[in-house]
Amino acid sequence: MFQEGDYIVYRNTGVCRVEKIGIPEDFAAAAQDVLYYHLAPVRGSGIIYIPVDSKVFMRAIISKEEAMHLIASIPSVEETPDYSKDQKALAEHYKCMLQTHDCAALIQLIKNIHRKSQELEARGKTPGKTDVQYKKQAEIFLHEELSVVLGIPFEEIPSYIRKQVEAAM
Repeated sequence: MFQEGDYIVYRNTGVCRVEKIGIPEDFAAAAQDVLYYHLAPVRGSGIIYIPVDSKVFMRAIISKEEAMHLIASIPSVEETPDYSKDQKALAEHYKCMLQTHDCAALIQLIKNIHRKSQELEARGKTPGKTDVQYKKQAEIFLHEELSVVLGIPFEEIPSYIRKQVEAAM
């Protein structure tokens, strides 16, 4: 069970802070015997109420040490772009990678799509909508978590990663 003040990754919302654990004041009497996490997305507004015993995906964010190791490993992540012409299958493949909510998988996805885009642009073509959409979503999920873990503003994460990777080479 998470504690108040913990940061967690919640489904496709991204990183949320556990503001409170309890029964929401405005819930019906029928729900009064169920404890809820009161989650505040770190980028966004509102509160999400989710039962503590819910089966939906939630995990603690990675540690600072894990984040630093992850960033250091970026140059060694193999790029294996998916050149499928079937956009539905490609989207499903990307969606499955996103839904792992695993930072290493997000880096793999970002690098694969980046490589594919570079190759297409070198031939005078533009990346497909599916590639652009999923790369952006993977970057948001990854950068949001790294931002919280490292205490760096969200907008500065891309340049921070670049500097760390360049310094390691």
